[in-house]
Amino acid sequence: MSSTQSKRAHSEEEEPKEAGERVLDQTLRPEAWEEYVGQENVKENLRVLIAAARERNHAPEHTLLYGPPGLGKTTLAHLVAKELGANMRATAGPVIERVGDLAAILTNLEPGDVLFIDEIHRLNKTIEEVLYPAMEAGKLDIIIGKGPSARTIELALPSFTLVGATTRIGLISAPLRSRFSGGVFQLDFYSEKEIERILARSAKILGIEADADALQEIAKRSRKTPRTANYLLKRSRDVAQLDRTGLSKVAAEKALAMIGIDTAGLTPSDRRILEALITKFAGGPVGVKTLAAAAAEDEQTIEDVYEPYLMQEGFLERTPRGRIVTLRAREHLGKRGVQKKLI
Repeated sequence: MSSTQSKRAHSEEEEPKEAGERVLDQTLRPEAWEEYVGQENVKENLRVLIAAARERNHAPEHTLLYGPPGLGKTTLAHLVAKELGANMRATAGPVIERVGDLAAILTNLEPGDVLFIDEIHRLNKTIEEVLYPAMEAGKLDIIIGKGPSARTIELALPSFTLVGATTRIGLISAPLRSRFSGGVFQLDFYSEKEIERILARSAKILGIEADADALQEIAKRSRKTPRTANYLLKRSRDVAQLDRTGLSKVAAEKALAMIGIDTAGLTPSDRRILEALITKFAGGPVGVKTLAAAAAEDEQTIEDVYEPYLMQEGFLERTPRGRIVTLRAREHLGKRGVQKKLI
């Protein structure tokens, strides 16, 4: 088994979803712009980009989407391809280990295809340098041989649109970022009303008869993220099904309590991070590496998954000296104590 195949197999082993669950998530994915709730500014920019390119009979320019996980970056890439009537070829930065991997992907594209690269910040520098001429000039430069006998072969590529997605825009090199001439767009957290609309659509697709206050309760605890909202909806459905009741607010609250989601949408991991800050570091400031060790969490996971929501909701602040908890976090956890003041 090649290292790439091994990495894919390892990734599939870590993926908690069954095959049916993955298909179900794809079923919930919007199939038209009108079904995609929220991110109005990003959608409008993409509409203009696509419409103008189609009038010129060109492929749209390359686009980069960034923001926390679960906000709809992959879905937007699918919608771009659907609007263009083109195929979408999807891959991820960690999967592309060698120049040959990238060359195989690019040379198998059809004219007008959309190439979606998730976690694009994890491309290594050698791969990036090969990607530059492909994005700018539609060509692929491959070096054959080594030493004095090495020679470069230039391959013409079909016109394509690269849509990159990342949760860590700061890790993308400036040269790569500058080549996304179609635009670099940030996806924001959703409002509770937008999440309720997403949940109502998902409930209809899943055939769930859900009370309005049940959907409202799920939306309130969904971390303002559609992926999380749909996950909580499905788990609430399971509890209601086994209890032989409809999806009421009571059933939703029972399901959310079982998986440890509190009234502010905080997970056990969120609370563990905040409690470590309060009990072990008197509220901070503390560096993320130290915090990760104290909370038994991965440093990158804290930065990518937990911090954005905790900061958005005012539970955590990130300062030049490190992370600190807020008074709201202390009150929510019932740990008032003495809050350090930064000088």
